[in-house]
Amino acid sequence: MGIELELHSRRPARKGSSRDTLLRGSYEHGEALARLLSTLDRQSSGKLGWVYPYGDTLFNEQEAGVARQEVDVLTQACTDGQQKAALRDLAEFLEECAATPGSYVWFIGD
Repeated sequence: MGIELELHSRRPARKGSSRDTLLRGSYEHGEALARLLSTLDRQSSGKLGWVYPYGDTLFNEQEAGVARQEVDVLTQACTDGQQKAALRDLAEFLEECAATPGSYVWFIGD
């Protein structure tokens, strides 16, 4: 199980090619990110608790701004360096998305 990240300039196409909107991707920390996010409770964990590790989840720039605030709390729950690296990537993607109107962070689950 893993969650890859992609930042898109606008809502990516779910069918067909999403490469036209792709700004950048993160594909190396998927397993660590999935392990960490799977510990969150959907009822009380904010936006990041809604990321589905077995499917796709999209955050627009407003959602990314809210989720970015949650990353600092998650950093305290990290159990290893891989999870910390995954959260650093996630924080960068969420910050860039929040600062780019019309953009989306795509969480691509297995």
